[in-house]
Amino acid sequence: MGIESTLADLKGKQLSELPKVTAAGTSNSSNSAANRNRSRNKQSRKNRRRQKKIMVSPVQRLYETCKDVFANCGAGIVPSPEKIERLKAVLDGIKPEDVSVMPEQPYFRRQAGRKYPAITYQHIFECEKFSMGIFCLPPSGVIPLHNHPGMTVFSKLLFGTMHIKSYDWVVDVPSDTSADAAGVPGKTSAVAVDAIPGETSAAAVDIIPGKPLAAMVDVIPGKPLAAAVDAVPDKNSADVVNDNGNTSADAVDVPSKMSTDANPSETKKPGVRLAKVKADSDLTAPCNTSILYPADGGNMHCFTAVTACAVLDVLGPPYSDSEGRHCTHYQDFPFANFSVDGASVPEEEKEGHAWLQEGEKPKDLVVIGSFYNGPAIVEN
Repeated sequence: MGIESTLADLKGKQLSELPKVTAAGTSNSSNSAANRNRSRNKQSRKNRRRQKKIMVSPVQRLYETCKDVFANCGAGIVPSPEKIERLKAVLDGIKPEDVSVMPEQPYFRRQAGRKYPAITYQHIFECEKFSMGIFCLPPSGVIPLHNHPGMTVFSKLLFGTMHIKSYDWVVDVPSDTSADAAGVPGKTSAVAVDAIPGETSAAAVDIIPGKPLAAMVDVIPGKPLAAAVDAVPDKNSADVVNDNGNTSADAVDVPSKMSTDANPSETKKPGVRLAKVKADSDLTAPCNTSILYPADGGNMHCFTAVTACAVLDVLGPPYSDSEGRHCTHYQDFPFANFSVDGASVPEEEKEGHAWLQEGEKPKDLVVIGSFYNGPAIVEN
C-alpha cells in the first residue's frame, strides 16, 4: 500500500508537471523553428547576393557558347543546325551596351575630306577554334569584298544601317584562271601587297600576332594615332599595339572594294571566276544575325556603312596563314563585261551574276586597331 501510494503520488506529480513540461517543450520547439527560419532567410539572402556576383554577362555567354559550338569544328566543318541556332540566338540578344559600343563614340564620327573613312576594329577574343571582334564604321566606311575560306561566320549588326553585297562561287562553270604578272591579276592579295620584299603581308607584319585583323592588313609602325587617322589617304602610316597592351589605338592599311569600271568592249580578262549574288541590300538594326558558310550563304562579302554602324563578328575558325586560311580580296565586274568559253547564264539571271578577280588592296584606306572596353571575358 505504501508502494501504491508512492506510485500514485509519483504519477500524480508527473501528471501535474506534464503540462509544464509540454508547454516548455512547445516553447523550445517554437524557438528552434524561428531560429531555423532566420537561418534559412539569411542563407537565401547570401545566395541571392552570390548569384548577383556571378551573373554571366552577355559577352561571357557568347564566349562560352562559341566554345561549345566550335569545339569539334575546323576549316570546312560546319556546326550542327542546333548549335548554329543556339549561337545565333545568343548573338540576336546582344545589344550595343553589352559590349560598350555606342554611336556617340569618336570613331563613329563623319570624317570630312577622306575618300575612305577610317574604320575601327576592337579585338575581343581569339583561339584556334574561333574569334570575336567588333568593326566600327563611320558613315560611308567600307569593309571591302573579301572571302572567308573554310569558315562559318556570324555577323550581328549592333546599330545603324549597313549595305551588304555578298557572293558565292558558281560551281561546275569554266573560269579563266590565268595570271597577268604585270598587272598582278590572278595573284592572291597576300602576295600582291608584300610589306617586306619576299614576305607576305601577314608574315611580315602583324598588328596583333595571330589575330584575324592581321590577315587583312599591313602595318608600318611609328606614326601617332592622330596622324594615322588624319593622314593623306595614300599614306600607309600606322601605329602598332605595344606589348603591354596599354597604348592607344593602332592604324593599319586595309583593302577597299576596288573600282568595277571596265571596258565593255573587252571580252577576256585573266584570273576571273563566276560568282552568284547572294545578297545586295541594306540591313538596319535591330535585325537578325547574318550567317555565312564555307561554300554558301555569301562567303565573299562587302560591307558599306549607310550610317554609322557597328558589327560584331564571330569567325569559326579564324583566319590563319599557317593553316592556309588567307584573307583574299576581290574586284567584282558585271557579267556582261567578260566572256569565258563554256560559261553562260540565262539573260534574266545575268544581273544576279558577276565576275570576281583577286585584286590588290588600295592604299588609301586605314583600319584603327582599338582595345575592347566591354565586360571582360573569363576564360575557362
